[in-house]
Amino acid sequence: MRALLSVMAGGPETLVLRELPEPSIGVGQVRIAVRNCGINYPDALIIEDKYQFRPPRPFAPGLEVSGVVEAVGQEVDALRVGDRVIATVPYGGLAEQLVADVDACMPMPDSMPFEVGAALVATYGTSYHALVNRGELQPGETLLVLGAAGGVGLAAVELGRALGANVIAAASSEAKVAVAREHGAHHTVVYPRDAVDQKSLAAMFKEVCGARGADVIYDPVGGDYAEPALRCVAWKGRYLVVGFPAGIPRLPLNLPLLKGCDIRGVFWGAARTQQPLQHQANMRALVALHASGKIRPRISARYPLAKGGEAIAKLLAREAVGKIVVDCSA
Repeated sequence: MRALLSVMAGGPETLVLRELPEPSIGVGQVRIAVRNCGINYPDALIIEDKYQFRPPRPFAPGLEVSGVVEAVGQEVDALRVGDRVIATVPYGGLAEQLVADVDACMPMPDSMPFEVGAALVATYGTSYHALVNRGELQPGETLLVLGAAGGVGLAAVELGRALGANVIAAASSEAKVAVAREHGAHHTVVYPRDAVDQKSLAAMFKEVCGARGADVIYDPVGGDYAEPALRCVAWKGRYLVVGFPAGIPRLPLNLPLLKGCDIRGVFWGAARTQQPLQHQANMRALVALHASGKIRPRISARYPLAKGGEAIAKLLAREAVGKIVVDCSA
């Protein structure tokens, strides 16, 4: 089989395409013929040895895939050869074949395209966990979403709308906020991509959020955007720390004191293993929301397996609108 491998620590340009033997399966595992692999920010971190763990090299990045079960191991009753599945793994997705624990797989409806299956779990799973489990977002509350045209941001916009919130989408261009409006944002704000004036940006956020402020702030951006966003949080609001592509911010802790607000971390990867029943319930909810048409993953770019490094580079450049997927069968 072909796999796009990290053979040394570095950026997407260090990935190499190689032939590997067919992977063997163990007890409680299945082998999947991978159709599509979704690209996520952890894929960029893990190949640079900047993620929470470091797999032994060589390894393929890629944490979410869709495909077809082609072999099952002993003690596997829930899946059969030929089943369409979505699988979530720590790494290994950018390959033609993948071995996964059966507990890491979920059936994929026949009506769901493979590329949608590969775009659903990580971004929508992160955002659903963030808004529902960590943010406790309620109908009628105001939700401010930063990075609202990226994968997790756009998912948060759609889910916020589906959950009955007043959704404010913030992004770095008019074209990006236009996409957020198409996916359900009630209001939008365009912030500068570089050279952020924090005082001016705080004023922009406060103007669009209104006198009360935002009940929940979803921040997958970090950097100089974080403090201005926190300054517009409502009394007893919840500020959700999701990611840091713009850098790790330093927040003045007098703000949570004055606002009576919470700063809550969102680590979806750990939540999956720490609270597996909650994760399974979240996944069922997402499949139902997709079936009802309330969420619709936007796939803005598609790459063949050999160009998977270019897909990760596009994500790092903050050029992605919605989701990027790699066709591992191409």
